[in-house]
Amino acid sequence: MIGPTLTRYFSVTFARTVLSVFGLMFLLIYLLDFVEMLRRASDAKGSSTLLVAFLSLLRVPSVSEQVMPFAVLFGAMFAFINLTRKLELVVARAAGMSVWQFMLPPVAVALAIGIVATTIYNPISALSKRQADRLELKLFGAAGASEKALWLRQKSIDGQAIIRADHAEDGGTSLTGVTAFVFEPDGSFQERVNAKSAELEPGFWSLIDAHIISPDDEPQDSKTFLLATNLTADQVSQSFEAPEGVPFWSLPAFQQRTEQAGLDATAYRLRYQTLLARPLLLVTMVLIAASFSLRFFRFGGVAKMVSGGVAAGFVLYVATTLIGDLGGAGILSAPVAAWSPAIVGSMLATFVLLQQEDG
Repeated sequence: MIGPTLTRYFSVTFARTVLSVFGLMFLLIYLLDFVEMLRRASDAKGSSTLLVAFLSLLRVPSVSEQVMPFAVLFGAMFAFINLTRKLELVVARAAGMSVWQFMLPPVAVALAIGIVATTIYNPISALSKRQADRLELKLFGAAGASEKALWLRQKSIDGQAIIRADHAEDGGTSLTGVTAFVFEPDGSFQERVNAKSAELEPGFWSLIDAHIISPDDEPQDSKTFLLATNLTADQVSQSFEAPEGVPFWSLPAFQQRTEQAGLDATAYRLRYQTLLARPLLLVTMVLIAASFSLRFFRFGGVAKMVSGGVAAGFVLYVATTLIGDLGGAGILSAPVAAWSPAIVGSMLATFVLLQQEDG
């Protein structure tokens, strides 16, 4: 049984290495983003080096969340290799300690890092990203916004409607380049409305300079066309809020309100499950690192083993992204898409460790 002193030593060594690697990645991402923001802000009015530096600092936490699994993977490999190089793991094994015993502290630390990253770091990064988006819009204007069309689905007493807009302002309550496809309560198509702009009022959309096309009537023009809606300004704003900009603790409420409004909440559901699965994903990275970095130096081939570990971690990351895309498209359920890569990866890594250590 591993003693408290050795447990503390392994835990501190592993935590220090992982946090150091994550800090280096954070700094590298910040420097790259800062240079890119300086380039973009060269022609922006009112910009300054200090403001751009602050903007980059707000943007980095959200980006660094995506590389956190790699920070754990690299940190774990460095920690295991360093312990092996110093013959500390050799001594531990000679004292009768199995790999599963000295793996407990790193796994516990990875689990703790994942819980903290989900419950504390994610809300901070989400709020930081939201503030960065506002500052970026203020600094660069509409040119810094996405050029993709915006879509909104709603329900009302008159039936359903699908609204498309070229651009949205004020949290989605002011739209330009609007096209509304209106359906009867039974789901049959009623009319199509093209409008120059639209403003959300209590209980209805006010479409300005509308051109109405109906299968049963001649096309008509209207200065103002009123389209009933049950959406509030907060619900519309949430529908345009990226899941990455919603804190972990607010995701269930966002999902519930989005579903009540008749909107698609798949992205919020998937994001919530992905954050819940993050601690297990980090534990999986530790198991992968152990599978490829516990070889004794005198056996040689350490560089090859490390390369194999990096490749395995990259494959797991790609698989997580692909399966997440399937979940976002509705092909897989959110829990399956979020949890299956970490579960399968941990099982495979455990199998490899069993083969290496227990034959």
